This record gives sequence, C-alpha cells and structure tokens, in this order.
Amino acid sequence: MSKTYAQVVTEERRLQTLRLLAATKPDYRANSAILRDGLRAEHQHALSRDQMHTELAWLQEQGLLILEVVGSAVVASLTSRGLDVAEGTAEVPGVKRASALG
Repeated sequence: MSKTYAQVVTEERRLQTLRLLAATKPDYRANSAILRDGLRAEHQHALSRDQMHTELAWLQEQGLLILEVVGSAVVASLTSRGLDVAEGTAEVPGVKRASALG
C-alpha cells in the first residue's frame, strides 16, 4: 500500500525531530520551541505549537523520547531507542527509516 503525501511528510518530520534531539549531545534534550524552530529553519516544516506538542506526544508514546513540563516549557529528552531510530539502527512504523550512514 502506498503512502499519501501527508504520511510521507509526517514520517520525515518525526525523523528530523529525533535527529535534532540527537544533535544536542551530550544530554539529548531540547524544548519544543527550539525543536519547532529547527524544523522550520533546517527542514522547512512549519508547525504550530499545538502540532509540535502533538508530534512530541506521539514520539513519546512510541518510547522514542520523554516529555517533561518545566515551567511553561515542554522539554523533550531522547531515549536510547529514539537515538537508535535517529541513527538508522532501529526502525519504528510511522517514522521515516533513516540510513545508517546519516
């Protein structure tokens, strides 16, 4: 079954979110506003705050990150499984498959 354009874009956005978190070594953490800005600036994915929080909640449900509310900010922390997906050594349906080389 082929995917719709919207599904392809969503899967790509989820992968890029994980990769942005993977780039925040050594703690693999960032708040939702920084992730949203990174998706917009680096990958041309424009999201509302609500859309960003929905994507982060979905990624948390898959065990790829952990969300924490710190004051008024939503902070995402990458799990080891999320790092594996970002690096292409693991695969999760609903997230674009990353190449193991980057």
